[in-house]
Amino acid sequence: MGMISTDENQIKLYYSSETSIGKQTYAFVVSSEKKVLGIDISKTKVPGSHWVDIADALGIEIQKLINRNHPDFIKEYGDKKIDLEQNDWLLILEKHPETLAFPVVIMGHRIIPIHSPSDFVKYMDPDSTNQENPD
Repeated sequence: MGMISTDENQIKLYYSSETSIGKQTYAFVVSSEKKVLGIDISKTKVPGSHWVDIADALGIEIQKLINRNHPDFIKEYGDKKIDLEQNDWLLILEKHPETLAFPVVIMGHRIIPIHSPSDFVKYMDPDSTNQENPD
């Protein structure tokens, strides 16, 4: 990742406290044993370069970071497909942080999209997965 600093001993969480998945994910992350830097994008402006880095690391376009079904997005832009430039999508994230489609966790050089708060648990202790049924 280019602009975002990473630390193997710290979990960085980009989320919106204005969404239930954001609040729930934050609760899961702070319950971990690692140091946490929670970046609530509804209170902290995130530079566009960080969103570009996140999207690149996830292998998606910026627009995929935005929930186009969110009521605030529909109110502002309608429910039809819209075609915007990358900078316009970045402005949407800046002006309407509640439209962030999913929280993003950065642990060291790993970047993890969180589509359900329990997704985070899968990444906390990868050695413990499938211990009951080892192959």
